[in-house]
Amino acid sequence: MKSDLYGELLREAEKDGINRFVAGGIIINDDSKVLLLKRKEGDFMGGIYELPSGKVEKGETLENALFREIKEETGLIAKEVGEYIGSFDYISKNEEKTRQFNFAVMVKDFLEIKLSEHESFAWIGESETEQYQISENVKEILKLFWRKL
Repeated sequence: MKSDLYGELLREAEKDGINRFVAGGIIINDDSKVLLLKRKEGDFMGGIYELPSGKVEKGETLENALFREIKEETGLIAKEVGEYIGSFDYISKNEEKTRQFNFAVMVKDFLEIKLSEHESFAWIGESETEQYQISENVKEILKLFWRKL
């Protein structure tokens, strides 16, 4: 049951002294390419490409946060959370230790991406990661994801 997995992931993070959580979605299209969003230049970590992701609000589940953030950031409607791919830790712009949990996500369709917080997006294949400015953490998650395909 996924709720057991979600609870275990959060408890593990809390044991590690991390209390700020982010849910990240790996959305793949029919060509086996993954959706990445480019942060606006003036933002925290501006110019890098990242997975659609965002902070888990108080009282919100990882799954609900993932569905909400994907809709807010891309306009896409998530229909199902697939496999848990992995996590990584980082320090947020507010200097908080943060853990990002990353899941494969199926969306209803790829009609049109409507960006709200990012300047652009790209669909990238496994061989294209070096052509984009992507953090090492996200590159590692993508490697894990493509290995599981």
